[in-house]
Amino acid sequence: MTAVGRFLTRRQNDGRQGARRWTVADVLTYGYLIAGVLIMFGPVAWLVLSSFKTQANLLEFPPTLLPLAQETAEVDGYPDPLPLYDVAFEDGTVVRLAQVRRVGLQAQMVDPADPGEIVRVTIDQRTPVRVLRLATENYTESFSRFNFATYLRNSVIVTVGATLITLIINSMAAFALSKYRFRGRNAIFLVIIATLMIPISVILVPVYLVITQVGWINSLWGVIIPGAATPTGVFLLRQYMLTIPDELLDSGRIDGASEWRIYWQIVLPLAAPALAVLAIFSVMWRWNDFLWPLIVLTRSEFFTLQVGLNAFQGELNVQWHYVLAMTVLTLLPITVVFSLLQRFITTGIASSGVKG
Repeated sequence: MTAVGRFLTRRQNDGRQGARRWTVADVLTYGYLIAGVLIMFGPVAWLVLSSFKTQANLLEFPPTLLPLAQETAEVDGYPDPLPLYDVAFEDGTVVRLAQVRRVGLQAQMVDPADPGEIVRVTIDQRTPVRVLRLATENYTESFSRFNFATYLRNSVIVTVGATLITLIINSMAAFALSKYRFRGRNAIFLVIIATLMIPISVILVPVYLVITQVGWINSLWGVIIPGAATPTGVFLLRQYMLTIPDELLDSGRIDGASEWRIYWQIVLPLAAPALAVLAIFSVMWRWNDFLWPLIVLTRSEFFTLQVGLNAFQGELNVQWHYVLAMTVLTLLPITVVFSLLQRFITTGIASSGVKG
């Protein structure tokens, strides 16, 4: 067994030298882990597989996990390919036939090898022949109907710009609240934290009125600026900066460093793990944001990817095969960013709670 296999099948030692057997704890542990994997990655797998299904395949019941399509065959005398079915006759034989047409509860079938004779069967005698088929046209056709490049550019600008501004503003506030002692410092911090309890729906109208007065409607700045300062980011960075010894800052002041230089060259480098965590969170928040861009942006040339996906939703019909395909492409960048930087999450969050 390979090293990976031995690692994945490790069990508790029952006390005897070299003897390991399955215990109740082992069964519960692996059951819990398998259930967690299915709960977390099952919907993602379903999304990816469904993005390769046709519209008809998505609407059929009961649904199928794999993207299966009806197999067809070219039959002499018929201009279009005919769907194939396995037909069960009363004598127990099963014959593969092609369906010419269906009339009520009866279907007219022909043998693809000898199409001269029409065979009439009831629809419950036939079973469709399904084959695995990836509907890659969901991706290719959606590009011609979906301005993906423009929406991707707008999403990148909003995500990168908002994340940089968030890191700067939140780190400045956290630096002041953690390293400066002044009257009302704790009260200000409590007010910032208290804003976490305010629902986003309560402030939508006031913020929209402010953005309108500034003239940022149909502007990417109107999406970037309102959420730049986040109470979560201030709390996370403040808790981490409290772990930085004050002596380092005092030594910098003795050497003649300005407060800006202390913040930029001492505090920020030491707070890099917490900044990385906040950057990951900010990228995820801004990339997946839908409600606020939908309110601020009304012109398609400024749409982000999440708002652009709404173009496939009509009043009477939703083109789910295109929506799912574009959703998969939309998730790819954030998945890559998260997979590359996820190791900073545990380090940064764990270190942020060392000192209150």
